[in-house]
Amino acid sequence: MTDTPPEAFDKAELKRAMKAFKKRLKLTRADDESRLGYGPMSGGGESSIVAITPPNQYPPAVWEELARQGRLKHAGEGTYERVIVQ
Repeated sequence: MTDTPPEAFDKAELKRAMKAFKKRLKLTRADDESRLGYGPMSGGGESSIVAITPPNQYPPAVWEELARQGRLKHAGEGTYERVIVQ
């Protein structure tokens, strides 16, 4: 399935990938909320985006490793969603 073993990713690289994922998700949601119909005078509403295609600057094996660790959840069709631990 992957040609890079899970041990090949150090904690720093996984942390950078997770930070890039969170930033991409935040920007995608902000872009979605900036369209008409979400403003405070129009009844508002939040973005319904929960899963995104992860940034392509990291190989797919990184995202699979983060999903294996439980930090992301595979949502299908190459998208992942963030797992929020409470």
